[in-house]
Amino acid sequence: MVRFITTLICLSFTSVTFAQDKAIIDSSASPHIQLHGIDIGDCQWTDGFWAEKFQLCESVMVPHMGDILKGDVGHALNNFKIAAGVMEGEHQGFSWHDGDFYKWIEACVYLDAVNHDENRLDDIDEMIDIIGRAQENDGYLHTATQIEGIPHFSNRRFHEMYNCGHLYTAACVHHRVTGKTNFLNIAIKNADLLYRLFQPRPKQLSRFGFNQTQIMGLTELYRTTKDKRYLDLAEIFINNRGNQRSGDAPSVTGESFGDMVQERVPLRNETEAVGHAVLALYFYAGAADIYAETGEKALIDALDRLWENVVNKKMYVTGALGQTHYGVSSRHDKISEGFLNEYMMPNMTAYNETCANICNSMFSYRMLGIKGDSKYADVMERVLFNSALSGISVDGTHYFYSNPLRMINGSRNYAKMNTESPKRLPYLKCFCCPPNLVRTIAKSSAWAYSLSDTGIAVNLYGGNKLSTQMRDGSPIRLNQKTNYPWEGSVKISIESCKNEPFEIRLRIPEWAAGTEIRLNAESININAHAGSYATIRRTWNPGDVIELDMPMNVQLIEGHPRIEEVRNQVAVARGPVVYCLESPDLPNETSILDVYLPSDSQWTPQFQPNFLGGITTITGDIAVRNIPKQHMYHPIGKPQWKTERAQFIPYFAWSNRGESEMTVFVPVIWK
Repeated sequence: MVRFITTLICLSFTSVTFAQDKAIIDSSASPHIQLHGIDIGDCQWTDGFWAEKFQLCESVMVPHMGDILKGDVGHALNNFKIAAGVMEGEHQGFSWHDGDFYKWIEACVYLDAVNHDENRLDDIDEMIDIIGRAQENDGYLHTATQIEGIPHFSNRRFHEMYNCGHLYTAACVHHRVTGKTNFLNIAIKNADLLYRLFQPRPKQLSRFGFNQTQIMGLTELYRTTKDKRYLDLAEIFINNRGNQRSGDAPSVTGESFGDMVQERVPLRNETEAVGHAVLALYFYAGAADIYAETGEKALIDALDRLWENVVNKKMYVTGALGQTHYGVSSRHDKISEGFLNEYMMPNMTAYNETCANICNSMFSYRMLGIKGDSKYADVMERVLFNSALSGISVDGTHYFYSNPLRMINGSRNYAKMNTESPKRLPYLKCFCCPPNLVRTIAKSSAWAYSLSDTGIAVNLYGGNKLSTQMRDGSPIRLNQKTNYPWEGSVKISIESCKNEPFEIRLRIPEWAAGTEIRLNAESININAHAGSYATIRRTWNPGDVIELDMPMNVQLIEGHPRIEEVRNQVAVARGPVVYCLESPDLPNETSILDVYLPSDSQWTPQFQPNFLGGITTITGDIAVRNIPKQHMYHPIGKPQWKTERAQFIPYFAWSNRGESEMTVFVPVIWK
């Protein structure tokens, strides 16, 4: 009881002391942050691309996924009912399925921050009640081990830490949006159990962290309650990793070890992203949260190295991560669903789990807050428009787990694969990616702006309205009008603000060389360098209008010369969107492998509102060559070419017209 009262006092105190403490990541009091988040719901998409995606998320994605997870197919809520003793049955789904359910609840809460649906809140409260009844007296909560009678914290392969982390994050978000403590109390009770078990750092549990979401979750719990034990525990999980190399330990028997789970080298000494991509990126994101609170130089130095390694040596043009399903690390450890050596970037067998791609943006969002550098928002945007959205169909009901950059008919035996598929599926047995993507779409407007001590930063473009408070407590309202990403013109109107000078930072994307900025229809002398924030500082007045004009030229993207898989090939991009060529847009019986791209192809962009959910396509000349495919190698004479016009579509929209071939990179004919 004393512990509960103390928590309530802390919660009450924080709500009075700090403004803007209801962000996705509550860095309002974090001492080592340059850009702080806005409160959830302060920015709302109003029209255009993201407004349409958010509306689809609200009307289709979240309800459809709820039917799955609360029904007999997904069985997630059933698992909690069985663990609570209100239903009989067996556990279904993987052991981390609880965490997937928490992510879906989190998505529901983000929607409520915008639309304030009382029916949805009541539904969430009913589910929280069931979750609370499933929780054991000591705070333990993990339906797979509870239902199956498995000893608690006996083997890390059961993903208990993963479920804990998503529980804490969802509970903190729920509290910030609703003000309620019913979900938060469950999380606190569970986190107190973790502290009792792991804070003494017993040897038998020293390697227990596997999928490290608990680090992010514990840090958010610290920020919410101001109980420093949770931050200390989060740092313990960082410090435990990297001190063991063998596979012999009771909690890791039969489980991957070494680079696969980032335990061969302590994080502060690491120089390369290795192992399972999702495990790595959640780990790095959690470490970034800890740095925001502690300011430890060794930690941020390591994160700087790792971000550069990920983005500049292991990331696909779509922002995707995790080059392979099965492979070996540079230090010769067996790995899966993860990173290969630098510049080793296969297209057809690229794994690129949707969760890994989303984790890439989560890590970059935290680095954006710490550093304030627009390059991190560039990565966030690249992921959002490409390798994140590719994980869900344009109607919001079918899913991809992996996201290759090339698909060839008959090239792979999908019957032998447990996650890859030649087309989107209505349900994935491993269901971690769909709710992760849906919660990302639901919270995306909260990434659009950040707050600095001197003003506000515009991170993402899209039709929206912003009504928030700046760091000094003064209110500000902005209105953004644009047809981004299909058009490069953006108009930001100041509707109200303080009568004192402050900064508005405008992100100039790395692809947007030649961007022009106008203020109240007049050109202004300001550095609009691509890949940076253009900063305007002045005393603003209601009615002021900022206009950006970003060139939307079609660009051919070439890979680093060390990426052998794309030598003499190019990808097509326009603005932040990467395009692909899909077989429905080719002449009959033409394989993707027969297509080449003349470097001087003339491009025609066209917005098609009734095609694939409303997209801009690009039409250009291609060269088709009938290539013999019977032999490994064959002699060749002068190639015979046939010129055709073909339509390129955004990569995220492929596989919505039945099973097909697809490629992002196309061999180029230089002219």
